[in-house]
Amino acid sequence: MTDTTPKPPLTLYLAAPRGFCAGVDRAIKIVEMAIEKWGPPVYVRHEIVHNKFVVDGLKAKGAIFVEELNDCPDDRPVIFSAHGVPKAVPAEAAKREMVYVDATCPLVSKVHIEAERHHADGLQMIMIGHAGHPETIGTMGQLPEGEVLLVETPEDVPGLEVRDPERLAFITQTTLSVDDTVDVIAALRARFPNIAGPHKEDICYATTNRQAAVKAIASHIDALLVIGAPNSSNSKRLVEVGKANGCAYSQLVQRAADIDWRALEGITSVGITAGASAPEVLVNEVIDAFRARYDVTVERVETAQENVEFKVPRVLRETA
Repeated sequence: MTDTTPKPPLTLYLAAPRGFCAGVDRAIKIVEMAIEKWGPPVYVRHEIVHNKFVVDGLKAKGAIFVEELNDCPDDRPVIFSAHGVPKAVPAEAAKREMVYVDATCPLVSKVHIEAERHHADGLQMIMIGHAGHPETIGTMGQLPEGEVLLVETPEDVPGLEVRDPERLAFITQTTLSVDDTVDVIAALRARFPNIAGPHKEDICYATTNRQAAVKAIASHIDALLVIGAPNSSNSKRLVEVGKANGCAYSQLVQRAADIDWRALEGITSVGITAGASAPEVLVNEVIDAFRARYDVTVERVETAQENVEFKVPRVLRETA
C-alpha cells in the first residue's frame, strides 16, 4: 500500500558558493594524476583534504594515507597534503631521495612566503590560527623554533612574550572566520601599534565567500546544515557563522545519514552549504534525503562567482 499522506512543504536555501575550492580540487587531482603516472600505491602524508568520502575514494584508487614520512617506503612517491607541511618534511624526503609532490594550496604557500619575507627582514611572526591544525603546524614549521608565536583568541594577546615589540608581523591561517580574526587583529594592533600585517587578508577567497553566503541566508532559515568533516576548520567556522548571524540550529553533518530529523520537526526552511573539502555529490545526497520527507522547493542564494583555477605541479603534467 502506498503512503498518500501529503508531505509537509519545505524551502531549501542552497548557499553558493559552497563545497570544493580551487586548492582542494587541485590537491585531489594531484593524487589521481600521481596514481595514473606512477601506478599504485602512492603515499599521502596526512589526509589530502579533510573529508572521509574523498579520502575513501582515493584509497580505492590506490592512495595510502599515513601520518608521517617515516611511514612511507623510499621507493614510492609521496604527496604532501593541501594544508602544507613544515620545511623539515620535504628536506627529509629529498635526503631519502624520494619522489615527492607538494599539494599545498597556493594560498597557503603565499602565507609561507610572506612569513619567510618578514623573517628575512628580522621580524618575529605572530600567527593567528588553531593549535594542532595541520595548516598551522605547516606554517609555523617554515621558520626556526621560536620565530612564530601562535594566538587563537584576543584573550591570548596580553600573554604574548615577544623579542621586540617594534619588530613584529602577523599572518593568519587561511580557513578562519573573517569576523573572529578582526577581533584578534584589533587586539594585536592595540598592544603592538607597529605590527606589520599582510597587504591583503590571508583568509582565502573561498573561506570568505562561503561565510558570506551563509550570512546571506542565516537570518531567514529555521536551520542550517553544513556538510563537512568534524576536523575541517573551514566547515566548523561555517557552523559558527550561521549561529552568529541568527540561525540558532546550525549543525555540521558529514552525510545525509547524520541528519537529526527529530530536531528538524515542524520547520519550514533549511539552509544548506558545504565546506571547501566537501564534494557536491554529498550536497545532492542531503537534498534527496529532504525530498524523501518533504515537498521541497529549492532556492539558490548566490553571493559570489568563483572561477579560480590552480595548475598542478609540472612533474605531473609531463608524461612518464
